[in-house]
Amino acid sequence: MLLVGNHGPFTWGKDADKAVYNSKILEELAKMAYLTLQINPDAQRLKQSLIDKHFRRKHGDNAYYGQK
Repeated sequence: MLLVGNHGPFTWGKDADKAVYNSKILEELAKMAYLTLQINPDAQRLKQSLIDKHFRRKHGDNAYYGQK
């Protein structure tokens, strides 16, 4: 998934069904972000170290979460 300023989102997958699925996931993430800011406009962004940790545990060289 990719968000581009002044443009709609881009999603892709190994086939059309997976691309549509990823689009639905992106919509839900956007909804959660919107609702979070409605509840707490001062909500802090996650620390980059936590974002990196969760990305690497599934996609890093020593991934241990998710399917291979």
